[in-house]
Order: sequence, then C-alpha cells, then structure tokens
Amino acid sequence: MNKRIKPKHPETGQSMVELALTITILMILLAGVIDMGRAFFTYMAMRDAAQEGAAYGSLNPFDENGTRVRVWDNLEQVVPDPDHPEDYVDIDISYMGPRCLGGTIRVNVNYETFPLTMPFLGWILNSQSLAIHATINDTILRPTCGE
Repeated sequence: MNKRIKPKHPETGQSMVELALTITILMILLAGVIDMGRAFFTYMAMRDAAQEGAAYGSLNPFDENGTRVRVWDNLEQVVPDPDHPEDYVDIDISYMGPRCLGGTIRVNVNYETFPLTMPFLGWILNSQSLAIHATINDTILRPTCGE
C-alpha cells in the first residue's frame, strides 16, 4: 500500500512573506525618520540664522542689509547651493512699532521647497517637498527714540 507522506511544515514560505511585509513597513518608517530628521535639522539651522539676524537687527535696526547678510551667513549648512541661496530661502524683515528702543524686529526665514529624499514619504504627503518656516521676534535695544 502506498502511503502519502505529509510534509512536516505545510506553511513553507510563510516566514518569507512575513519578512517581506515587515521589511517594507520598517523601510518606510526608516525613510520617514531620516527625512524628518533632515527637516528638523534644517528648521533648527533656520531658526538659529533668524535669531542671529534678529540679534544684529536689534542693535542696528536701520541696517536691513546687514541683518540679511547675518542670516545668509548662518544658512550655509541648509541651502543646496550656497552661491545662490535666494533661489531656495526667503528672508523677510519687518518692524512692529518704531525702529528704536522698545520696538520689535521680526525675522522670518522661509524654505518653501525643502526636498524629500525618500519617495515613499512624498507619496504619503502627496508632495516631494516640505515648506519650513522659522520666525524670531526680538526687542530693539538701540538707538533710543528721539536721537
């Protein structure tokens, strides 16, 4: 009589399918962590650059060009082309109140097209870029009003 031999493990390949599904999910999460880490680093660098510009502008409120130069100097790590940073980053300087002691300077730094490197994240967000904004307000320290 011929007996059929049943395989010991009828679920052959199950582990491979589980691994494939799990690895896919883990890679998407890893891609997201990498891109979000880059975005957070960029935000912190932009915030520091805006703070540097606001600190300079609080002491020299009539030197807007000097304030912009301070911000640009601190954005070297962030922009892809340091020779033409204005193609990527916008700097807006505004004043609330008088440009003298007690007034406020606001420095906005905007990076509208921060590129995402991982296509999965772009697919989830429906865009391959993020908009990153940093704003700093600082009190003007000099000159005193009426000088």
